[in-house]
This record gives sequence, structure tokens and C-alpha cells, in this order.
Amino acid sequence: MNPSFALFPSAIGTLAVVWSRTGLGAIRLPEANEILLRRHIARRFPGAVEERPLPGIDLAIRDICRLLAGESVDLTRVTLDMAEVPEFDRTVLALARTILPGETRTYGDLARQLGDVALARRVGQALGRNPFPVVVPCHRVLAANGRTGGFSAPGGVATKMLAIERARFNGAPSLFDALGGLPLATAR
Repeated sequence: MNPSFALFPSAIGTLAVVWSRTGLGAIRLPEANEILLRRHIARRFPGAVEERPLPGIDLAIRDICRLLAGESVDLTRVTLDMAEVPEFDRTVLALARTILPGETRTYGDLARQLGDVALARRVGQALGRNPFPVVVPCHRVLAANGRTGGFSAPGGVATKMLAIERARFNGAPSLFDALGGLPLATAR
């Protein structure tokens, strides 16, 4: 059975979700336009059919939109289809999924949780391959210097998502906390 997909608007632009009978198979962040977004889906998922989302996928889309609009939403209940994800990457993605909105970690932090700080580069590579951005919040994992590291989605989406979530870096309040929060119009 071919996977299905749908495009949907959000506070950061039009996203796409791909799903199977098992669960959410991928999320694609905004492209320059919907034609490019559909082309990417067609290349990555040949035979995928654009259709109305199933109820569970529809709920995931609503929660993703709520999170990207600045609400605190727990996306850990979204079922993921990880059939094509290598074992090491699954482990890294599971760790990243435990990072709450507004919090950040470093690649080294996750590597330490895996038992070896020398795995930091492999952690970064696994997050760079993350097929579930937003639901698996790779944007919350930073380089040691506090930057988004080697991976940042087109248009600085990772930085925008951190601003929307009012992320704290190393536990410190951000400039936006002092100003009473970032206006969502600025975050878009």
C-alpha cells in the first residue's frame, strides 16, 4: 500500500505530512512553494497519494499547528512509523523527543545520555536525517556554542521554532522573556 500525504498551513509556512497504516512517516518543512513541497514528497515517497488525513493524523496536524503558533503542546503521543529509520537514529530521536518545548540540549548532552560524549557528531548526523521535524524536535538540540549546528531548515525555520517556543539556552531566560515574550508575528 502506498503512503498518503497532505499539505497544511502553519505559522511557519506550508508543511507536509506523510503517513502509513503504522503512523506518521515524515514531516516536510516549508519549501519556497507548494509545487516544490509536492516534488520532494514524490521523490522521497514514490507513489504517495495526496488525500485527506486520517483522524489520528489530523489530530497530529492540529497539534503541530498549535505548537508552531506558540502553544505548549505535547507531541509525544503522535505515533511514528520508524520502519525505515536506522537503529542508532531511532535511539537519538527518542532522546530528542524527551526535550520539552522551551528547553534545549546540545549534541554532547545527548551523546552523554548514550554513554559516550564522542558520539556527539553521530548524534548530529542522526538529527540531520530526522524525518519527523517538529514532532521529533531536532531544533531543540544545539551545538556546544548554542548555535543550531550543521543542520538548519530552509529559511532559518529551526531558529524561528525556538523563538516561538521561547527557548532557554543553558537554562537562562532569553531576551524575549524579559520583554514579556516574542510577538508571534515576529516569529513567523
